[in-house]
Amino acid sequence: MHSETKVWIEGTIIAALAMVLSLIPLDIGSSFTLSIGQIPITIYALRRGLKAGLGAGLIWGLLHFLMGKVQFLSVPQVLIEYPIAFTFAGFAGVFALSLHRAMVNGETPKIYGILIVSSVVGTFTRFFWHFIAGGIFWGGYAPEGMNPWVFSFVMNGASGLATAFAVAIVVIICYRVAPKLFDPLK
Repeated sequence: MHSETKVWIEGTIIAALAMVLSLIPLDIGSSFTLSIGQIPITIYALRRGLKAGLGAGLIWGLLHFLMGKVQFLSVPQVLIEYPIAFTFAGFAGVFALSLHRAMVNGETPKIYGILIVSSVVGTFTRFFWHFIAGGIFWGGYAPEGMNPWVFSFVMNGASGLATAFAVAIVVIICYRVAPKLFDPLK
């Protein structure tokens, strides 16, 4: 099988795993969520790079439609929160080459730094789009007298921060237990 085809099949499987993990109820209230589906997308993006990571993120976002897990207010809101936001979950892949070089050179402190930064960047680029959608489309759900952008920042910021923290911890544990998960040649 062609190498690129393997990468995309792997990405589709990773996106499906992310979707399954998204079905685990970790929501607190109506606006706070811990999104553990971000974990496999981050690992995959670090293994295969930015293009593949963005592709897997897009598939993860589109799977929400197939699973009936889309909260619909308007077409622009849905486009921002699903295809666009979830695509950006794979943005951790921008650090793939740096990680691979650090792994080859045995630069352990640098590896852990990259794992943490990439987990945060991948999570926050995704939640940035949820923040935008929250300010524009979900502002009517803000408590009375609260600016919709502040509400979106607080809710998406808290969810993004909690998710980034959880992703970074699990990604580091995965690296310590199975570093080959991050090796693009395996």
